[in-house]
Amino acid sequence: MVDASAQAVGKREAGYRAADMVADGMVVGLGTGSTVFFAMERLAARIREGLVITGIPTSFQTAIRARGCGIPLATLNDYPVIDLAIDGADQVDPGFALIKGRGAAQTQEKCVAFAAKSLVIVADPSKLTRKLDAVVPIEVLSSAYVPVIRYLKTIGGVPVLREGIKKDGPVITDNGNMVIDCGFGTIGDPTALDIHLSSIPGVVTCGLFTTFADKTTVVVGDSNGCQVLSRNGQFPL
Repeated sequence: MVDASAQAVGKREAGYRAADMVADGMVVGLGTGSTVFFAMERLAARIREGLVITGIPTSFQTAIRARGCGIPLATLNDYPVIDLAIDGADQVDPGFALIKGRGAAQTQEKCVAFAAKSLVIVADPSKLTRKLDAVVPIEVLSSAYVPVIRYLKTIGGVPVLREGIKKDGPVITDNGNMVIDCGFGTIGDPTALDIHLSSIPGVVTCGLFTTFADKTTVVVGDSNGCQVLSRNGQFPL
């Protein structure tokens, strides 16, 4: 059982540490999720102290929060190469393969991660795992969700169309698409599965992030502070 209060402290510690990695004049990708909101809270304080940055949001929700924090915003079309992206993850393995997309923003998050020179993943210890085994969110065109679900079953997946909360019907992403949450059990080869899922006609993006490990740093926060992990360093599990 995860202690919710300790988890919140860990998220805040990780978010604040990531925000302190941002230097003046940087263009910064802003991920979607509760841990990144702590990073934006810290960035807002630094902006009040004189920090000058530009943020690239990965969702409508992030854009709304960032504006509330006083963070100036732009798009990837304005800045196709950005200095740093701060984002969260649903799971992180020792090779820094990730599962993302619980907030249904994985498509823009992947675009921002691709554009970033450096990717900082903020997490609490509950997100670390020896093997990825969480469901993989898959963004799919609404006109193709039935054949995609059918195909996922043939390759051993357990797909479920994500339903809205306080909304009748499926979740609709910021891009106007649907989300399929697909279980695969323990994922032996995340890279191969990432490539396979991304090649299915009708799939926009899957929530496996396996191509950014070389530029990724993971910041893990708990009640004792933060650990900054490197890919070739010790994994605290």
